[in-house]
Amino acid sequence: MALPTTSTALSGIAYRQLPTKLCTPPPTLSLLHLHPRPSRTRLAAGKGVSSVCEPLPPNRPVWFPGTEPPQWLDGSLPGDFGFDPLGLGSDPELLKWFAQAELMHGRWAMLAVFGILVPEWLEGLGYIENFSWYDAGSREYFTDTTTLFVVQMVLMGWVEGRRWADMLKPGCVDIELKLPHKKNPKMDVGYPGGFWFDPLFWGRGTPEPVMVLRTKEIKNGRLAMLAFVGFLFQAIYVGEGPIENLMAHIADPGHCNIFSAFTSH
Repeated sequence: MALPTTSTALSGIAYRQLPTKLCTPPPTLSLLHLHPRPSRTRLAAGKGVSSVCEPLPPNRPVWFPGTEPPQWLDGSLPGDFGFDPLGLGSDPELLKWFAQAELMHGRWAMLAVFGILVPEWLEGLGYIENFSWYDAGSREYFTDTTTLFVVQMVLMGWVEGRRWADMLKPGCVDIELKLPHKKNPKMDVGYPGGFWFDPLFWGRGTPEPVMVLRTKEIKNGRLAMLAFVGFLFQAIYVGEGPIENLMAHIADPGHCNIFSAFTSH
């Protein structure tokens, strides 16, 4: 992630509030405070991606210790560990699109994992019956599938169209409440914030806690994408849900594991 730990970033914030004559910089001081300004000698392809998060210095944490991160990954993106072996993000414009694509896929994956685990758990408790996320699209609902498809295309098309417009011209679809004598902050693309999406104002403030929260989100999104792939594997090769598989593995880990899925087919 972009910062070593949450406590590291927060410790740096607390440190700045102390008198400088009473303490010396602790060894766990956040990297952001060692180099508050991005290097002018590096190719900052992420420049302009975020109006809140600043690039990290070259000695930031990377995906494999000792490796040199690519020049186009300067640490200004949440979850940037310098991993791009194919150089897909070397184009600054493409990097912005890739970052947004990963962010949106991660958010959808988190919703999908939640929508799979919770109903299956409720089924185990006896609140719902005959739940199966794998064939949910083939079941009958309150209306026919064509109507549902058209409604979904219209609604999703409208939302995605506005998101695309915001990427092409940031701020053109701002829906923040306009109040007199109140200056609304500039939002990053993909992070609308404001009254509708950030009522507790967690995403505002100094760069350190904002970067920590965004890094946590993208890490959970990446984990959710991997989890969904695992759920799909279980449904195809085992024919069971994730919670059912987990309970079976806990009961008999020697026979109910990933290897038994291949040996039983």
